[in-house]
Amino acid sequence: MKYLFSEETVAVPQDVKVHIRSRIVSVEGPRGKLTKDLSHIAVTFSLPEKKDKDGKQLIKIEIHHGSRKNVATLRTVKSIIDNLITGVTRGYKYKMRYVYAHFPINVNIEKGDDGVQMVEIRNFLGEKLVRHVKMQEGVTVEPSKGVKDQIELTGNSLEGVSQSAADIQQICRVRNKDIRKFLDGLYVSERGNILDE
Repeated sequence: MKYLFSEETVAVPQDVKVHIRSRIVSVEGPRGKLTKDLSHIAVTFSLPEKKDKDGKQLIKIEIHHGSRKNVATLRTVKSIIDNLITGVTRGYKYKMRYVYAHFPINVNIEKGDDGVQMVEIRNFLGEKLVRHVKMQEGVTVEPSKGVKDQIELTGNSLEGVSQSAADIQQICRVRNKDIRKFLDGLYVSERGNILDE
């Protein structure tokens, strides 16, 4: 079944500027600038003159003659733009805890040659192998203050922060052992925004 016309709207806060050109969305706010290329998704963007009841600028995302799957992409695009706006206004913070039973995990944070931060994990399950994880662009890592065995990943891009956390978690997967017994690793314990604290 084809849907003749479907639309979603995104409200943009006062202190945020959104620029859309040939489906490349740039969002600029107090914390910085983020860009996302949505040129592979067949949607139409428009900036109507009228604002919502709070005086916020609106962005309309429309699709004509779309199938059910095409209409589903509308909500995805809306969520992506909402995440970009949240990123440049409040930022994202993930907290990761080290879990170990016997061998204490050692984590060092260092800068790579290209200025991007790296996380170095040693003594995981007593192994001599040193694991290195490169952070995504714009993501910073630091040990938590006052909390033992915890690191905090912060950044403006939700994709960057969450992918960096996933990379750290996945490099510490336990292989060739019963994972119900060997629960060691680095796991995300808390997700939130930087400015909510």
